[in-house]
Amino acid sequence: MTLSKNKIKYIRSLELKKFRKEEKVFLAEGPKLVGDLLGHFACQLLVALPSWLAAHPEAHAEETIEATEEELTRASLLKHPQEVLAVFRIPEYPTDTDLPAQTLCLALDDVQDPGNLGTIVRIADWFGIHDIFCSAGTADVYNPKCVQATMGALARVRLHYCPLADFLSSLDKDIPVFGTFLDGENLYSQELADRGIIVMGNEGNGISSEIRQRINRRILIPNYPAGCETSESLNVAVATAVVCAEFRRRMQ
Repeated sequence: MTLSKNKIKYIRSLELKKFRKEEKVFLAEGPKLVGDLLGHFACQLLVALPSWLAAHPEAHAEETIEATEEELTRASLLKHPQEVLAVFRIPEYPTDTDLPAQTLCLALDDVQDPGNLGTIVRIADWFGIHDIFCSAGTADVYNPKCVQATMGALARVRLHYCPLADFLSSLDKDIPVFGTFLDGENLYSQELADRGIIVMGNEGNGISSEIRQRINRRILIPNYPAGCETSESLNVAVATAVVCAEFRRRMQ
């Protein structure tokens, strides 16, 4: 089967959230990423060079198309297409309010940059955090740029989009809800926990006033040396890495 113009148009349409939402699918490109996601998500369409297909006879999809480099280039959203692309079905995960009582989770309050979100998913994967609760204003993790930025971590980290303020309000009062603030307590001296939820805020505005009311543990990533003039803030993905690393260091 050849890669038709209509199929190319369909693949490229998945750059837009409207079509991803309608079709309930997302696009992934490249041997590493596609290889990591195969087996974790149902694959609707697999388009690859003959050499890739020959090297991966176990790869299963509802539809498989052998393509030329030229055809793959026309379908790809990347500047430099790589051997294979795949269209996966978007999974549906329940928003379980019991999770923060059992394990450490993340929450994202309107993190809008797809690159930041993809990096945060990788960070969560690295530090063994399997669930991220996202406000409606948070970037779509199935945006192709975000999918690429996750580098396959999307296979192991579940993202739940929900009314975040309501979700946090529904948690038991004894569940720690951490948030980073400039007037919070020093991360390195405050008591941390191996369960609960860590809230990270918007790139420009931080944590919204509505979400602040739901936070019961305010933490600060201190600059060095104390009192010295520095940058106003850290990138949200960098801040997430710093916070998660300290939480996990304490749990050793």
